Amino acid sequence: MKEIWLLADGDDWEGVKEALKDAIELGFDGAVVKEEFLEKAKKLGRISLLSLGEILDIRSALDQQKALSKEIALLKFSDWKVIPLENIVAMKKGKAIVIVDNFEDANLALTTLEKGADGIAVKGSREELRRYSELVKARKKKLELVKAKIKEIRPLGLGERVCVDTVSLMSVGEGMLVGNKASFMFLVASESEESEYVASRPFRVNAGSVSAYLKVGEKTKYLSELKAGDEVEIVRFDGETRKSYVGRVKIERRPMILIVAECNGIEGSVILQNAETIKLVSPEGKHVSVSELREGEEVLVWLGEKGRHFGVSVDEFVVEK
Repeated sequence: MKEIWLLADGDDWEGVKEALKDAIELGFDGAVVKEEFLEKAKKLGRISLLSLGEILDIRSALDQQKALSKEIALLKFSDWKVIPLENIVAMKKGKAIVIVDNFEDANLALTTLEKGADGIAVKGSREELRRYSELVKARKKKLELVKAKIKEIRPLGLGERVCVDTVSLMSVGEGMLVGNKASFMFLVASESEESEYVASRPFRVNAGSVSAYLKVGEKTKYLSELKAGDEVEIVRFDGETRKSYVGRVKIERRPMILIVAECNGIEGSVILQNAETIKLVSPEGKHVSVSELREGEEVLVWLGEKGRHFGVSVDEFVVEK
């Protein structure tokens, strides 16, 4: 998910302070300021900070190599060229944040090699900052969700399941991608529908067993690892995604149910709480309760390509069942 940073390169603290306040209020992810302003900037609010001295001016292949070694590479292209950014996007391991001067360059940075840089750093009036922010937020990553046919539904005994309460409200057709295999994940619906017995909790996904994978951007996490403040990915039935954060995690012992599905000859499974309020999502975006799910029905899943090692995609021999 793309990030937006403030480039506050002024020499006057009062001006820098006002720009920082605007950025924090607009939900910016980070800011770049002069070294002597870092301590003052920390007192204004919680926002990631880098000094202007961290900026890498990309002029040569050696500069490219330096960028690839950084956890957060703050990049400036003085004579704006696409090829160096393509190389960095293709090979980087950390984040690449590109300094841009206008909306055209911002679009280019965010779409290079389709994947784009991880974010942009910008400056301007509050209104310009707001427009840059909207540009970044509008670039929602789209996933390809596909139909999978239910093959088996089997009640299990007691187990620990994880409820993920987010800081966002979700709608019908939205949820999170969860599965027993990193390459086969089910869209588990948010509790955004009213029930005869329980009020809706549109901020919640009752996501599954503690050992299940949760898809978060390009990585996965075990549900048992989640804690308040962690980033999560909300996915809609049409594949649109948005970023949110964990507000609370509840792990409780409940009766569980195994659901197995197949798509294009590939089989995957998920273990969920066995209760009527836990639902998957149909291809039409409707919620389907696990208590009413039947073999032969279709639900939405996401298919990946590789196994995972510590949540990161790896190209090695991995079998998950």
